[in-house]
Amino acid sequence: PAAPACLDGAGLIVDALLGAGLGRAPDGALESLIQAVNAAAAPVCAIDVPTGLDGGSGRCPGAVVQADLTVTFCRRKPGHLLLPGRALCGALVCADIGMPDAALAPLAPEAHANHPDLWLDVFPWPRTDGHKYRRGHVLVVGGERMLGASRLACQAAARIGAGLVTLTAPSSAWAIQAGALTSVMVEALPPDGALDQVLADPRRNALLIGPGLGRAPQGRRQVLDLLATRRPCVLDADALSVFADRPEALIDAVHGQCALTPHEGEFARLFDPGPDAAPRAGDGAPSRAVGDKLQRARAAARRCGAVVVLKGADTVIAAPDGRCVINDNAPPTLATAGTGDVLAGCITGLLAAGMPVFQAACAAVWLHGLAAGRLGWGLLAEDLPGELPGALAALADGYGTHDGTHLWRT
Repeated sequence: PAAPACLDGAGLIVDALLGAGLGRAPDGALESLIQAVNAAAAPVCAIDVPTGLDGGSGRCPGAVVQADLTVTFCRRKPGHLLLPGRALCGALVCADIGMPDAALAPLAPEAHANHPDLWLDVFPWPRTDGHKYRRGHVLVVGGERMLGASRLACQAAARIGAGLVTLTAPSSAWAIQAGALTSVMVEALPPDGALDQVLADPRRNALLIGPGLGRAPQGRRQVLDLLATRRPCVLDADALSVFADRPEALIDAVHGQCALTPHEGEFARLFDPGPDAAPRAGDGAPSRAVGDKLQRARAAARRCGAVVVLKGADTVIAAPDGRCVINDNAPPTLATAGTGDVLAGCITGLLAAGMPVFQAACAAVWLHGLAAGRLGWGLLAEDLPGELPGALAALADGYGTHDGTHLWRT
């Protein structure tokens, strides 16, 4: 009988109590058995997903088995990658049970684990006939406080592939920023923070605002001015928070060449503002981004018509057309101040070099995680830009490059 007593003396526990589509919290005898499995000394191997875990979302409505090993089949499920599910699976093995790849084609899956196969064909490797302007010119709009944030973003944009980077800063911060940066150009803003002059050069083809911006009222106007150019644009940190009291003003201004990079708190302020928030006209999205992380990111991307990078240990990148990517290579050392500024700079640098916005976001998140993994313990945000060349070299070593042609190296 499936009762706690059956575990006495067991050397190995194989958890095959339920399937992957859990719809409610385990209760009664099943809940007691799950608790007994977790209390047992024997290692646990789960089949498909640990009992109690929703394979579609990674959520656990109640008691759940903590596995040491999970063996799933054919393809991983979202619940294997999204938290807390990923932490409950232990080591994960995807076993071949004979299902051909062609069998998946009719399903047309829209959710993927982040991997270079998804974006390498449009990765903007430097070309022998290239020059700095062909690689693009990033413009970063900084603030007068938290000056390091915008510097981190600039350095990341330059390291990952932009040919030129300009930081524009309030006059009170200009001397500090100009003295701290060498290959990055620094321009002073007028006292009113107007961006007309710095945006006049059309070669500044990718824009970033948010890192170190601050919450001054002029920040909202600056964000809207950048969006009005219709150039590829990344909105991060304070560029999102300055619209917390009027999220619809930002959502209505965002366009399809934008990437928004909120963490959970910023996401909630923009997309979960309350039951009275309305969707954009004609997009059919719900007024509130509800559900699991995949559902929330997708709903937000549809609502604003832009790419949403919902950050975390299980970052989700969502496109307005429903495509969604889950990133699973981010080490816990990235949970430190400034790493988000580096990520924003990485996305912007790839946009400047000509990469489409969804693929640029996916590639930047993956390379950001790879660079952090290479650095190991003790990581600081300022270490990451300097590690990007190593991450790019590792990517090139795996795939090979020749004048923009990518060759898989077996």
